[in-house]
Amino acid sequence: MSIDTKIVIADDHPLFRTALQQTLQAELRLPSAPALLQADSIDAVHALLDQHPDTDLVLLDLHMPGAHGFSGLANLRGVFPTVPMAMISASDQPHIVRQAADLGASGFISKTLAPADLGRVVYRLLQGDSCFPDTLQRAAQGMDQATAQFAERLARLTPHQFRVYTMITEGMLNKQIAYDLNISEPTVKAHVTAILRKLGVRDRKQVIVAASALAVEEAANSL
Repeated sequence: MSIDTKIVIADDHPLFRTALQQTLQAELRLPSAPALLQADSIDAVHALLDQHPDTDLVLLDLHMPGAHGFSGLANLRGVFPTVPMAMISASDQPHIVRQAADLGASGFISKTLAPADLGRVVYRLLQGDSCFPDTLQRAAQGMDQATAQFAERLARLTPHQFRVYTMITEGMLNKQIAYDLNISEPTVKAHVTAILRKLGVRDRKQVIVAASALAVEEAANSL
């Protein structure tokens, strides 16, 4: 842990980001106040970690714009392998906690955790510990080999390629992607070709099918 601790709070709900920031300011016992940086999308997390490669911890919401389920974690772990990341979500079923661990998360924090407990868990994560709820032990099994291999390949995508990949999984056509990203269709086609090669699939349909293994149904009451 560095002297000037930096934590990225990544959640698309501004009220939750603010509440989590206030909780950490009140409950996290450190020699000096940490720098608490906020991100509202996977793209924003990429940008912050590019700007602050010495970040000590990312608290990453499971349901973030720019990703589907665990795809964001898989890609961020590949692009920034030295930055510890912990998932934070109201979706804390055993199989979800297990998948977070299998994909390289340092911990899993339920949004129902009491403020004092959250402060202690984040402190342990900053010390380099792994912190998962007891539900991890109740998970029947981890990811199958095919899903694990796809996650490894997903980690090889650049941030630009990952953005296009996410749009492909949403069923968007090259023309729509080009318009949204303000780039040319030939550039999109080049990205798609590179994505298919890196993921080891033949076409967009296979991308969508493979991506479904990392998707997580969002809980109705999650923030």
